[in-house]
Formats: sequence, C-alpha cells, structure tokens
Amino acid sequence: MNANSTRCEPLRAADRGSEYPYRVVLFLLNSSVSATMIRRLIRQLTFVALFSGLGQAAHADLFKQLLDTVKGAGGGSASSSSVLSNGDIVQGLKQALLQGSQKAVGQLGQTDGFLGNPKVRIPMPASLQKVESTLRMLKQDKYADEFVQTMNRAAEQAVPKAVDMFKAAISQMTVADAKNILGGPSDAATQYFRRVGGPKLTQDFRPIVENATSQAGLTSSYKQLMNKGGGVLTQLMGKEATDLDGYVTEKAVDGLFTLIAEEERLIRENPVARTTDILKKVFGN
Repeated sequence: MNANSTRCEPLRAADRGSEYPYRVVLFLLNSSVSATMIRRLIRQLTFVALFSGLGQAAHADLFKQLLDTVKGAGGGSASSSSVLSNGDIVQGLKQALLQGSQKAVGQLGQTDGFLGNPKVRIPMPASLQKVESTLRMLKQDKYADEFVQTMNRAAEQAVPKAVDMFKAAISQMTVADAKNILGGPSDAATQYFRRVGGPKLTQDFRPIVENATSQAGLTSSYKQLMNKGGGVLTQLMGKEATDLDGYVTEKAVDGLFTLIAEEERLIRENPVARTTDILKKVFGN
C-alpha cells in the first residue's frame, strides 16, 4: 500500500461491514505506516463510520481502541515524551557537539590523520607549487614529500590541543544557542564552534606548529631563509609562503572544522549515528 494514500486493499470478505473502517486502521497500525498518516485516516474513517449503521456503544469502543493504540505507538499529540524541553535541547546539542568534536580530534590527532585524508591533507602553499613541480620533474620527490609531510605532522600534533577549547565552548552554550543550532543548517553547530573557539584554536595551535616545523630539517631551513628575506620575499611570494607556520595553523583549524561538520551532518541525518537516548529524542524530532 502507498503510505501517501488512504486506499487500502480489502482485509477479508468477512470484515466488510460497519466495522470495516476501524479494521482498516487497526490493520495499518501493525504495518509500517506512520502514526501521522494513521491519525489522518482516523479523522476520515470516523466520519464514514458514523453513518455506517454501527451501534453507538460499539462505535465508541472501537474509536477508543484506535486512539489508545495510536498513542501507544507514539502518535499521541503533545505527550510529554515527544515534546522537547529547553533542557532536552541543550543536553542533546551538548552531547552531539561533544561526540562530534571528540571523534574529529581522534581521527586527525594521530599519525596520517591529516596526511592520509585527502579531504584535509595540507598541500604545498600555492606560491610554492611551481617549486614542488620542478623538484618532482628533477626526480627530487623526497624533498617535496618531506616538506608536505612535515606540515601535516605539525597539524596532527596540534589538533589534540582543541579538546579543552571544545569543552569550554560546550559548557557556555545557552538555550538560545542550542535552539539556533537545532533549527539551523546542517553545519550550524560547527559554525557555533568556529565563532566561539576559532581564534582560540589558532592561538593554541600555532606554538605547536612552530615547534614541529622548526625541528624538521627541511622546513626549518626554509623558515630561516624566509626570515632572512623579510618583507621583500613576502611581496614576491605571498604571506602563506613566507609565514609557513601561519599557513599550516590555518589549514589545521580548517581541517578540524571540516571533519566536525561531517560528524554533525551525520548525527542530523543518520539515526544510526545517534548513539544515546537524548540524541535520538532531540534529532529524531
């Protein structure tokens, strides 16, 4: 049967009669038709039943049976289990944010978390890509690979620092914030994180990135060369080439928010990703 239609195949010949409209709905209650659709059918079929010759007592009894069954299946209107309180919304959103952020940090904050993921892998700065192409053309791939690997390793080391920021952002969430996130686009929570904690992430990531790139021979030598060149090289090559640490830090922050947005979208759209009762309640509604 098509759930968008009120038509139904006959149950049995013996069921044809004044009770038939009710028996149709009872049959649907045991099928996959939604409770919302069943409520619409009840309104329509009750009118038919009123003029079908069914006795008043039997009519009332069957009608009550239908309503009780629908409510038991979650179709009752404004029941306490289906209405979201402000507390439910805030708790559900905090769980979703915590779950998404922890998973993203866990995925990126490990070896090859950035380097092995094409979605967030940090490439050579645009102004150095011609240099990279030349190195590879001269069969000097190892230098280009080392440079790219060092940048990505620096990001992988920095990402775990985000845990404290995420916890702080979650703890300060207001009811208004939660409602805006729940009713917003698929990345509304990610936007909230970026707005509240983006600058802090940049501040926390940079020292870790600086330390990592200074310890690797190739990027360390490159940074020293850029520092000696000063403003002249910046004008010629652009800031992202001369401020390598700033470039890697920005890409690390962007990559982290990219994965958090994916986790948020998954929780919103995929019921399987809602691993707790409160997540099922908030996002299921």
